[in-house]
Amino acid sequence: MKSLLIVYHTLTGGTGQMARAAAAGGVRHPEVALHLETATAAGPDELFDADGYLFACPENLGAMSGLMKDFFDRSYYPVLDRLQGRPYATLICAGSDGSNAARQIERIVTGWRLRPIAAPLIVCTHAQTPEEILKSKQISAIDLARCEELGATIAAGLALGIY
Repeated sequence: MKSLLIVYHTLTGGTGQMARAAAAGGVRHPEVALHLETATAAGPDELFDADGYLFACPENLGAMSGLMKDFFDRSYYPVLDRLQGRPYATLICAGSDGSNAARQIERIVTGWRLRPIAAPLIVCTHAQTPEEILKSKQISAIDLARCEELGATIAAGLALGIY
């Protein structure tokens, strides 16, 4: 059985909603085991056990969140040269842009030789003041549907042996 690992970090809830929506899309394919893990709980073992990945995090101060970076820091060398060719996609929850967080993840997984199956899915919350940035987020139904479809797409590809 193929497996899909979704690793996420959320502080204000937006990325968590996106990751759970992607997981809901992934479970449409019962022939793929789905594992939803926080960045603090996931590590090399979870990466080894999965056939494909979704990495989801907020962009904080123009970069991927610190706890997502910690996940990559803890995992990078133990799995180096052992994940080549596996598919991945990225979900970013951002106040305005999100592209730098996506670039940082892309650079890291390029070292692992992972294969992107989609452009980064960036959801912009337009939070610009300290109060808006720190308050709980509510991701729109349209954006959650996009996340769900991405989860379904990578799971379908795994189930069909495309990836």
